[in-house]
Parts: sequence; structure tokens; C-alpha cells
Amino acid sequence: MSHEGVRGERARGVERFGEVWSQGASAVSSGAVPQERGAEREREHATTTQINGAPKKDFKSTPGVLHPRFPISGILCFSELFFVKEPHDVTVMRKESVFLDCQVRGEAPIDIQWLKNGLKLVESERMYLLTNGSLFISEVESRRGDKSDEGFYQCLAQNKYGAILSQKARVTIASISAFAIQPTSIVVTEGSVARFSCKISAHPPPIITWEFNRVTLPLTTERITVLPSGVLQIYGVQQTDAGNYRCIATNIASRRRSIEATLRVTPAPSPRLPQRPRIIAGPQNISVSVHQNAILECMATGNPRPIISWSRADSKSIDVYNTKVLGNGNLIISDIKPQHGGVYLCRATIPGTRNHTIASANVTVLAPPSLVEWPESLTRPRAGTARFVCQAEGVPSPQITWFKNGNKVHSNGRIKMYNSKLVINQIIPEDDAIYQCQVENDLGSVMSMARLIVVMSEDRPSAPRNIRADTVSSSAILLAWEKPLFNSDKVIAYSVHYMKAEGLNNEEYQVVIGNDTTRYIIDDLEPARNYTFYVVAYMPMGASRMSDHVFQHTLEDVPLRAPELSLTSNSPTDIQVSWQPLPEKLSRGLVLAYRLSYRTSTENAVTQMELPSMKTQHLLEKLQPDTIYLLRLAAATSVGWGEPSAWTSHRTPKTSSAQVPGSPQLHLEPLNCTTIVARWQLGLRNAVSVQGYKLFYHEESQPESAPIQLRASVKSHTISGLDPRKKYHVKILAYNFVGEGYQADQTISTPSCVSVRDRLVPPPPPPHNVYAKTNSSTAVFLHWGRPAFTSNHPVNYTVRCNPVGLQNASLVLYLQTGEQSLVVKDLEPNTRYEFAIRLHIDQLSSPWSPVVYQTTSPEAPTKPPSNVKVTLIEEDTALVSWKSPEEPNMSVTHYTILYASKKEWLAGRWQVLQREGSITMALLENLKPGQVYLVKVSASNNMGDGPYSQTVELTALSSAQNPRLDSTMFYDGFYHLDQKSMTGITIGVCIALICIIICAFVLVCRGKNRKFSAVKEQQFGTAGTPQESNENQGNKLKMEM
Repeated sequence: MSHEGVRGERARGVERFGEVWSQGASAVSSGAVPQERGAEREREHATTTQINGAPKKDFKSTPGVLHPRFPISGILCFSELFFVKEPHDVTVMRKESVFLDCQVRGEAPIDIQWLKNGLKLVESERMYLLTNGSLFISEVESRRGDKSDEGFYQCLAQNKYGAILSQKARVTIASISAFAIQPTSIVVTEGSVARFSCKISAHPPPIITWEFNRVTLPLTTERITVLPSGVLQIYGVQQTDAGNYRCIATNIASRRRSIEATLRVTPAPSPRLPQRPRIIAGPQNISVSVHQNAILECMATGNPRPIISWSRADSKSIDVYNTKVLGNGNLIISDIKPQHGGVYLCRATIPGTRNHTIASANVTVLAPPSLVEWPESLTRPRAGTARFVCQAEGVPSPQITWFKNGNKVHSNGRIKMYNSKLVINQIIPEDDAIYQCQVENDLGSVMSMARLIVVMSEDRPSAPRNIRADTVSSSAILLAWEKPLFNSDKVIAYSVHYMKAEGLNNEEYQVVIGNDTTRYIIDDLEPARNYTFYVVAYMPMGASRMSDHVFQHTLEDVPLRAPELSLTSNSPTDIQVSWQPLPEKLSRGLVLAYRLSYRTSTENAVTQMELPSMKTQHLLEKLQPDTIYLLRLAAATSVGWGEPSAWTSHRTPKTSSAQVPGSPQLHLEPLNCTTIVARWQLGLRNAVSVQGYKLFYHEESQPESAPIQLRASVKSHTISGLDPRKKYHVKILAYNFVGEGYQADQTISTPSCVSVRDRLVPPPPPPHNVYAKTNSSTAVFLHWGRPAFTSNHPVNYTVRCNPVGLQNASLVLYLQTGEQSLVVKDLEPNTRYEFAIRLHIDQLSSPWSPVVYQTTSPEAPTKPPSNVKVTLIEEDTALVSWKSPEEPNMSVTHYTILYASKKEWLAGRWQVLQREGSITMALLENLKPGQVYLVKVSASNNMGDGPYSQTVELTALSSAQNPRLDSTMFYDGFYHLDQKSMTGITIGVCIALICIIICAFVLVCRGKNRKFSAVKEQQFGTAGTPQESNENQGNKLKMEM
């Protein structure tokens, strides 16, 4: 076999010899060394079908196309082991049963276990596995500590290929605590406003209602508003509003009443004097989960009555479709989404005047984790390198944990984890396993899995020998080695591995070179750094062990650039110059000194001074007021001086006795390669009023742009649309009615965008103008443009499709087509999908196109709400609760509750209630005692109404008919006190009272007996007969007792 030199190709932590390939019956030559993303190339020649919900690849036998030598259907579609159903969060009442799904498919036999809070679950009569692997708990217990059934549950499935963990499911027992905040009594003036509030913690969240003198108040009237957060607002208070108010919290666990608070109303003065507007209850900063409702309260008083309006601090318009005003000025955002996050301003204005006041609050939208990039299954030879990537998004930022066959992966010398990456070096046979990344934040978790297959070879070369490293320059090291002692004639290539020697979790780089040399210069190193190197030899069927490690350091160099300056003035005759020390990557050695140069803009004479390396600031004094100065800074290492920074301008303040604002403290931070954030605050000594700020910025060596005017309350600003790897000059100053204050100047460099190492053969550009349109509830139409390059070769496309937040990466759908459009079918209704497309030409693949998103149309509910329960909680009030229809991906916008007495039902007269789709409880009020009521519930969305549930009967009993109905106890088991329990308690209390009475009687009699004995002794002394008589009487008394 002839071997040509393999062209050197660099990769960052990616193994180049990942797959074993054959072409016809011939062995792989050096020209067939697998390229980057070999596992992805397997899919490029695959047609996709659906088997058991997972994509399966059927490879075509096309001449000239490389095919895997081993069976790969399991690698690509992951048919060996995957979940069909996984457990989900559930909230139940105590003593209720729980069913947690776990259905797995794969090659038998499959062993299924359950974990609770990460520990193996022990089965019992009350908690056991069903035949399909699901977990059943017959009666949920809520004991303290580990005996409680509350917690996080996971299903662990295992077969001969490995083990996988399901997503976490949280079991919560319904509960309701005591009130954390009770309403308090208040005194208000007639015609003004009154506000009561209460707060309680409960699962699920309770329904809050209010009572006035023990009569339930309506949720909303012209003057009264009840907020779901537990606030009662009364506008235009009247004398008839005086009385007692209390808060009622109800959920499926129980009902609690707060203490009563008294409202006293005093007469209003006549005539009423004008009052400036005052916000007595403004909005509070809140964090709301996506798709939930956010309520911002704003209650104001004044004379005349103020008008309340809402706006956003970022001047964006408020979403009118999801936002409405509740009551007299409260803002409610329904089905909240990430774009709804931000600062909201409540403004109370007296009509016809400019008198107003403002309150603000920040709305943070929390989002559960979703996968942006997931690991893909790999095949690697022994001693090779495997790299899995798992990137996710969510608010708060999710944490990533890696698992191998269900056990947590820990970093060691071979296995490293870099944020979203798992890198396994020097692969051994024990690394052949199923790997999962778990992405988790406070709102939930998702799992994604991939398999690593280790290819074994018995005829491997020995490791390269006598490795040596010599420093060439500040960025280059020459590496040399000797060929392996055994099977060196079968070596087709070498891979050189190197990484920084200091620090933890340093990323490993790799260079592939041909077999015709044993020397290589690594020329992209950082100056003044220690590196470690090793070499691996490759043959067609595997790799050698790694060589011995060798350490070497690069030389120092002059600093790559100068520090970035920050300039402020504390007086008209000084400039405070400060800077941050250069990071190691920029200093390229130990900084020994700084050189500060400055001059006025009208003079050419430059003043220079050298400063020691430990200084990071210097005060220039005795300068001219109201003068523009130009300053720059340079740094030096032992090699010499680096290039100085560009001239930075700063104007010293004017000499004046007027009180103008001082210089703000400015801090700049790059958000990404095109955006920076400026934050500032005035010093503590600055007691001068501020009307606003002026922010200036411009690219270095470019003219200054017009200022951005900012309000005095604003303390940060985002500057976007910048160019990567450019230096920008930012200036800010405060101003008031006297004039402009002292300015602060600072320079900052935008970072570079994604760093991509040069490739020998650049990939073709990806398809552009990707367009997605929903066709139906199960299909999406895709169209894209072909890149503008000339080629006579045929072009193919791979379409990647998966639901957003996919939990099982094996269910990603890959479709092949030669056209520029495709209809993706068999999708799930009401599901948001992401689509990406890549191009294939001449054995090359483009990067994936930017992801586009599209949501399939929902379907009307086909099933009714489940587990409908009606519980009588008072003589005239009942609580109806239900669960969402048992349909996957079902969107419910609202529920309809129909209820009527049997008499009204016969006449066809139903009373109708509607609740939002996020609420699964409702109160039925004003029921008539003695009547039998029928209740049913249906779910609806924008596509139509679903069927009604089965009718549930409820008998409204009076207190006389049912003595168990009182203010401390629910009917039908809310506190689980049935008639037998009450009888037992009564008998126990009676027995206890009888015992107490008997004991009291015994004590009284003994006291009399002692007194009688003392009298006899005085009368008869120690005579025997009286004493015996006395004893006989005492014994007789005891016998009678």
C-alpha cells in the first residue's frame, strides 16, 4: 500500500481519526483519512425514515463514497436504548395515588430502576414498578425528612449498550401554609382609596378572595378590585365601606382565612383641597416563569383623582395583545414571553396638569432550559479523542452535568469538561458507553444523550519515541520525535497534541501531519507560556498509545497592545489617569514599566513620564482649565516597548463657582463582539442635583458623534452595532440647570467574533434566506436560497428538524433533498420546531445555516379535562378542580365550567364560568342548600372547544344537615376527618374526663381521711382499740372507693 503525506490539518479538541472507513474492498489509504465531523458525514449520504419515533439511516452503495465498515444503524438513530415516555412533574393530595411514566425501547433485556433525589428507590407494597417500567405510588405520604414521598424522581434504563437517565420529575404534595402577611386595620378619608393585602404560600397557588363583614366581595366592580396576588383595592371610599375585611385563600389542599382588619372612614373636609398625585402602592420587581401571568400593581391618590398610564423604560411599545389594565390602573401581562421582560413605568398624572409621579419595576422572565446544540454519537479508535458538545439556554443560566451510563462524570487527567464540552482523551475500551448531558435550572431540566463506540485494533503501532521540544521564538516551538519501534511501516499519519501547562481545564489543540516527517513547528502559541506536548501515531485500524509528555516554554515579546485608559477630573486643573493591568495574553511577558505621554491639542510638545509596573493610576496636576488634553500610554517587557495607545482626548473643566455635577464613575464591559454596556454612578460626595446625562462614543481616530441624552434615573446604556476588534472611546458627563458637569472618558476594545482556525480546504457557504411557514398542525414548508458560487457538481442538502428544547437528541430528524424546498411532515401539533440546513458538494459540507423557528398549528382539544373534583367548603360555596386534558403538546387558552341544579338542568339553564388556561380551580358560589348540583368542565383554544368532562354531582348541605361543615374543616376529605374519626375523638375525650373526675374524688377523700385520723389520735392517744377501729374505717372507705 502506498501512502502519500497527509496534509496538516488543525482542529481544536477534535479527533481527526474518528471513524473506520472502507471503499469497496480496499483498505483506507492516506487520502481517505477522515476529515472533521466524520460522524456528520455519515449522515450526509443517508436517507431518513422514522422507526419508533427515531430517525434511521439507510446508506446507499454509491461508487466512490466512503461507507462505514461496521453496522451503524444504532449509532445514528440510537435504536439500542431510548425513552418513549418520561416522567413529568405532578402535584397531588396526601393519600392520593401517583403514576410516573417510564417507557423504554431498545434491545432486550432492559433493566429499569427508579431514583429518588439521586438515590436508588426501594420498592414496597405502597411503591412499586409496573410491567412497562412506570412507577406507581398507591398512597402518597407527606412525612418529615426522607420518609416523605416528595422529591425528584428519575427512571434509569440499562441494557448491554449502556444506561440512560430520564428527565427529572418533581412530586409535590398539595399544601397551604399559614398567612405570611395578614391584613391590617386602616383609617381613610371618605372619597380616597383603601388597600388591604395578604400573602400566603401554597402548592398549587391558591385562589384569593375577600370578605366584607363575612360576605364574599366580587372580584371586580367599578370601585373594587381583587388582585390574584392577594391585594384588595377600594377606590372612592364611602361610609358604607366601613367594616371588617378578611382574606380567603383556597386550593385543593385546604382553605385558610386571615384575621379580620377594620376599615374606618372619616368624613372628608369640605371643600376638598387639591392634592398632588401620590403612588401609595407601586409596582414591585418580579420574576415570572414564561407563559405565566405577571401583575404590576399601581394605586395612586390625589385630588382630582389621578390618571394612571404605563410605559416601558426602553421606549419600546407595550404588547397590546397580551397586556390589559385590571381595575383602576394595575397592569396584567398574560402568557408572558421573554420579549416582555424589562423595566415598566407607572405614571400617575392629575388630569389637565403636568403634576405627575412615577414608580418603576423590573420584570424578569424566567425560562426553563432548552438545548441549542446537543451531543452527537461518535465512533473513535482506542487512544483517540472524543468531543461532545452540549449548549443550552435558559433564565437563570442553566448548569450542565455530564453522565456516563447514568453515573456522573468527573474530570481527571484524560477526561475534561469545558463549560459546554466533554472531551475524552486517550480513549480506552471502558469509555464505550452512553453519555448524557443534563441541563438544569430552577425551572426544570432536560437531558440529551449520545453514544461513544470504541473501535478496537490488536495490530497497533507502539508510541512515538524520544520526543523533544525546542523554543524557536515567542510564538513557536519545534517538536521532534522518532518513529515507533513496532509497526512503524503501517503508520499513515501523526497527530501532535498540545495545551497550556498551567491552569485547570485548558483546551487541548491537535495538528495532523503526514507520515513522511517526524518534525513539526507549532507556530500559533502565546508568548511567555509553558506548554505540554505529546504525539500519537495512526494506522488505518487504530492509533498508538500517546508518547511521553514534554514541556517547553515560549519566549517573551513586546506587549501586544497598550492598556485602555480611563480619564476623569476632580478639579479644573487635574486629570486622574487610570488603567487596568494587561492580561497575560496581551502583555506577552512580565510588564516592567509604563510610559505616559500627554500634550494639549494645540501644542506639539509632548511630556513623557515612566511609571513603575505596580502602578495603575496617576494624577496629572497643575494643568490648564477648560483645555483639551491628549493622552496615551505604552507598556514594556524585558524585550522592549510595545506600541502606545492612540491619543485619547479629555477636556479639563472650566473654572467656575457654579455648582455643576462632578465626574461620574464610568465602567465599560463588552457584551459580545458588536455590543458594549456602559454603567456609571456619581460619587458619594456629589450633592449637586442632576437633570440628565450626555453619552458620547466614537471609534478610535474617527470624529465624535452627537451625544445620547439620558434621564437622570438611568445608570446604564447598551451601545450596539459596533465593529469587532475595534477600539472605541466613550465619554459621559452629567448636567443640570447650571451647565455641563465634569466628564469621564474611557477606551475599550470590542472582542473578536467566533475564532475559527484556518482550514486547508474552506467549506462552502451555507444556504441562505431560509424561510419556514406552517402548513398545518403536522407540517411545515421550508424554502432556502442556494449560495452564489459557480460549480458544475450536483448539490445536495440536509435538513435538520427538531422540537425546541428537545430532551432526546436521538430524535432529531435529518432529511435529504436535492431541491431548494421541502415539506417536513408528521410533526406534532402546537410544537415549536427549529430548522437548519446545510449544503453538500464535492465531499465537502457547509456549516449549518442560521436556525429558523416555526410553530405548528394547534389542534382543538379532543379530550376533556381529567380528574374533575367538586368539594363543598361552605353552605353556599364549592371548589371545583381539574387537570389539563391528557394530550401531549395541547394548548389550552381557557376552561369553561358549567354548573346547575337538577331543576335548572332539566330546564336547560346552565350557569357558566370561564377561567384562563393556566388556572385549574374555580369557586362555585351562591349555591342553595338542599339542592343537588351538576358540574362539568371543558377545555378550549383558538382552534375550537373540546368535549365536556363527565358530569359530577354535588349536594349542597346546610350546617344543620351536616355538622361537619364548619369554618375549620372541608367536606369530603380535605382534612380527612370522617364520621368514624369524629366518633373516636369524642369517645376519647369522654374517657379522659371520667378519669380526671375519679382522680379528683380520690384525692379529696384521702384528705378527709388524714384529718379524721389526726383528730382520733388526739382523743385516744396510742390506745389500740380506737386505732384499730380507725384503720378498719379507712379500709372500708378504700373498698367503697
